Amino acid sequence: MRRVLVLAASLAAVLAVVATPLGAGEAFPNRIDLPDGWRPEGIATRGSTFYVGSIPTGAVFRGDLRTGQGAILVPGAAGRAAIGLKADHRGRLFVAGGPTGQAFVYDAQSGALIASYQLTTDTNTFVNDVVVTGDGAFFTDSLRQVLYRVPIGRNGALGSASEEIPLTGDIAYTTGFNANGIDATPNGRTLIIVQSNTGQLFAVNHSGVAREIQLSEPVAFGDGILLDGKTLYVVRNQENRVAVVSLGHDFSSGTVVTHLVDPGLDVPTTIAALGPLLYAVNARFNTTPEPTTDYWITQLEKAHGDR
Repeated sequence: MRRVLVLAASLAAVLAVVATPLGAGEAFPNRIDLPDGWRPEGIATRGSTFYVGSIPTGAVFRGDLRTGQGAILVPGAAGRAAIGLKADHRGRLFVAGGPTGQAFVYDAQSGALIASYQLTTDTNTFVNDVVVTGDGAFFTDSLRQVLYRVPIGRNGALGSASEEIPLTGDIAYTTGFNANGIDATPNGRTLIIVQSNTGQLFAVNHSGVAREIQLSEPVAFGDGILLDGKTLYVVRNQENRVAVVSLGHDFSSGTVVTHLVDPGLDVPTTIAALGPLLYAVNARFNTTPEPTTDYWITQLEKAHGDR
């Protein structure tokens, strides 16, 4: 019963925001400060709750988009890292472990570690982002031309081991960071990924076969992505903007229709959404990190390519 009440409250919060006209989001803070020295990269939302990881420690901060207030949910630990994050409807938080080659699954309420997976033992790895579908959590690796899948059963049970899926088809890894942000269609059958160093987008099936999405222009420095209907938001980190891409009905093509910009963006890496609002986490990679360095989340408004 408690879970039902929590889910109902979260749904009510989302509906309240959706019912609010664009531009009326001023009641929600435009900037949300994170702990000093946090060094964030990934962000995930579930209702009005947000989660932001810390790259070097693996810690996770949880807060409320309505107030901007929060606290550390998962303390940092040796041998962990937190890059991309995704919260599922079962109250779990999936975290990509970057250079550790690992994936972590936490209880989104208590912060307790539910499971961890050694996705690869290769030292040339960077597990970058994650998306959760009905039958698995899929992770990108920016240095190895593979996807990783943690199976999820019909009852929501996590598999005991992960599987490695070679990326084939149109994608070809080159020097630098390759596959980065990942999302999925609502039915989970098609995965969308961005290749940072080439600015290409790909539609990928669960067997790892990638088909290039022909774009009107490349989305260089593509990082985190968010699929909203047939509109894809692509964070272009070093360019301090978010591309708005209108995708074709079969995901074979896409047109960059505009970019979202804001003076509060400072090397944004990933985005998450609540109703008509987007939230970009600023990694500030061009700023030397110190224990007192400021980090924050910037609120943006959606702009759909089909309007």
